[in-house]
Amino acid sequence: MSSKNDNPDDEVLCFCSGVRRSKIRALYMQGMDIRGIADMTGALTGCGGCEWEIEYYLQELEQQGIKPHR
Repeated sequence: MSSKNDNPDDEVLCFCSGVRRSKIRALYMQGMDIRGIADMTGALTGCGGCEWEIEYYLQELEQQGIKPHR
């Protein structure tokens, strides 16, 4: 990630599909799990290198008490 942009929402978590943190959070807030996010964005369907990063981010959201709207 470039150090010029300090907004964590702009960080790309899946480089194959270009999915950013903000998109993953928005889909999580809509009640989607990691499979739903993959289906909607194409994340996790390329090289697979983002799997741990996305899983960790979703766990981080849960630990912060951020609850999806279900």
